[in-house]
Parts: sequence; C-alpha cells; structure tokens
Amino acid sequence: MLSTRVLNRTLLSRQHLLERSALTVPEMCDHLIGLQAQDSTPPFIGLWSRITDFDPMTVSAGLDDHSLVRITLMRGTIHLVTPPDALRIAPHVQPELEKVPFRKGFNFGAMVGLDPEEVRERGEAVLGDEPMATADMRAQAAVLWPDRDAGAVVQTWLYQLPVLQTPPRGKWKDNSRPVWSRVEPWLGAPLDPTYPLAELVFRYLRAFGPASTMDMQTWSKLTGMKKAVEQLGDRLRTYTDERGRTLYDVADGELADPDLPAPVRLLGWYDNVVLSHQDRTRIVPDGGAMPLQAFATQVSSVLIDGFLSGLYKVFLEKGLARLRISPTRPWSASERASVEAEAHALLAFLEADREPRVEILDMGVDLRP
Repeated sequence: MLSTRVLNRTLLSRQHLLERSALTVPEMCDHLIGLQAQDSTPPFIGLWSRITDFDPMTVSAGLDDHSLVRITLMRGTIHLVTPPDALRIAPHVQPELEKVPFRKGFNFGAMVGLDPEEVRERGEAVLGDEPMATADMRAQAAVLWPDRDAGAVVQTWLYQLPVLQTPPRGKWKDNSRPVWSRVEPWLGAPLDPTYPLAELVFRYLRAFGPASTMDMQTWSKLTGMKKAVEQLGDRLRTYTDERGRTLYDVADGELADPDLPAPVRLLGWYDNVVLSHQDRTRIVPDGGAMPLQAFATQVSSVLIDGFLSGLYKVFLEKGLARLRISPTRPWSASERASVEAEAHALLAFLEADREPRVEILDMGVDLRP
C-alpha cells in the first residue's frame, strides 16, 4: 500500500521539484508532456522551478525557430510542447474539441443551424498557410456570416482546426494578443494520427504516476483509459493507495523515499502538478484545488514540505515588484524563512529591474493589497 507521503515525494521527484534538473527546455517539455501556457508567464516559472540555471531566452528562441510551440492539447488548454508532441497529441484531442461549438450551450447557440463541415472548410481557407491575428479572422467571419456572431465563428474555427499560437506571444515578457496558425504549415509536417493513446498514458505515468485511470482522465480529458492500461500489459505494475484504490505505474518506475526533504517551491498558476489528478491529496492537503477563477487572477501555489501550504501573487508597481503570500496553514519560523528566500529568488528572476518586496500575510488574508 502506498502512503500519501510516498505518492507526494514520488510525484515531486518525477516532476523535478525535489531538486532542479540539468535537462534542457525541450527535454523537460517532453518529460512533462508540456507545461500549461494559457498565459505567458506560468511556463517560465514552471521551468525556473525545475531547471538549474534556467535561461528564459531559450524558450523565446525555441518559439522563434519552431522547436517549441504553444498549442491547445490536454483539457482543451494551451500547452508549451515540442513539435513531435504537437503533431501526435493533437489528433487525440481534436475530436473532442470539434464537438464543442455546435452544442446549444456554446455561445448561447450561436452556431446552431450551420453546417460544421462548411464552417471548417471556410475556416481552413481563411487561415490558409500564414499566421493570422484574431481580429483579422473576426473580420473575415463577419463577411462570410453577417448574421452570426463573428467572435463565435472564430472560436469555432479555433476548436475545429488544429491550430497553435505563434510568437511573439509566449516569448519572455511578451503577453501580446494571440496570432494563430494552422499546425501543419507552421511545423512543415503532417499530424500523426498513429500515435497510440496507450503510449501517451505510459508517459503520463512516467511524469505523474502512480495514478488511477480517473487521474489519467482528469489530466487528459480523454476517454479510453482502461483500454489503454490493458494494452500496456506488463509494461505497468499496480499498487493500492490508502483508500484501497488501484494505482498504475510504469514497471520500472522508482518510488521515492517518503522522508526525503522537499524544498519550498513557488509554482506558476495552472501548474500541471496541481491539476493532473482526480485525487489531489498527494499534493493538496484537503484534496481540493483552487477554484479556476483564482488561477485566472494569477494566484499561484506555494509548496512547503511538498504540499500546498500557501498562495501567492506578484503585483507590479512603478519600480517595485511585490510578492504577497497568504499561508493556508500555520508556518514555523524556518518554513517562513525558506519561503521568503525562495520568493526573493523568484522575484530576482521575474523582475530583476524592480525593487523586490516579499510580504507574508496572516493566514487566509486576501492577497490583494
């Protein structure tokens, strides 16, 4: 039986959050199967927390030379991945994405009554082979369907067509408006529909396991997990957790010592380490997760002794960067000192040109100044 603490230390070890790694950015992206990248900053914090002497310009260079891409994948969210993963994971994700726009609940039924294939074909023609800004796509949509909500049409195209966000958005310190490209012309290669779902599940377990089939589904928002596990056969082994649930793991996967020290880590908002299990008790003490609206306001997790123990947010003022932290449990004096040190290190990385200020608030206090 695996204890919660064994699962915690194993997850942190596989996520390179116990000690920073010498992996390159593409190697880390491949191992983690991407980093959440709806906003520009979180993947940089995620990589800084995991890679020794991380240079953010390597991400910018990778986006420019097409060796890294920002694309909608797991859970219908933007991830920073390598081109091979973009080409082989997108075919698994697309069928579910394409169902969304023609449901009655999508934009109050804005697309109901239109032929999905006609919408798709027109979208492919509009995007062509060159990147296009959302505003330009909206203008084209208004011409093609003057009686429809042009914004809803554009959203439909972004669900229907395998697309990615092109730079400059996503580069270091660049949060400009999205510019979109179809995947295949940008990468100069076709999608790969032959990549087995079972292989994706195997890689998930390498980075997030041991895990249940419901954990796998929570991470991917894909179905067919039980069949994928069956296909992996003796490449996997099974465990039982403290609640008696079956957990799967790669056969050669090492379990971490539960007594290993876990340094303080400040994650980026939407970090997959918090979002990729149905049962989050291995990292969130009560098993819950911050509401998504909290993430949307750029609120992020503080890990102490491997578990979520506080929330933080950076506020920028003229010449000043304030990192405010609200503990979610009482901290010891040594924990407080460790958090303060890591927070100053993060500010030195994120906002080197501003005066740093770390403010540790009372437990449960609102982060807003």
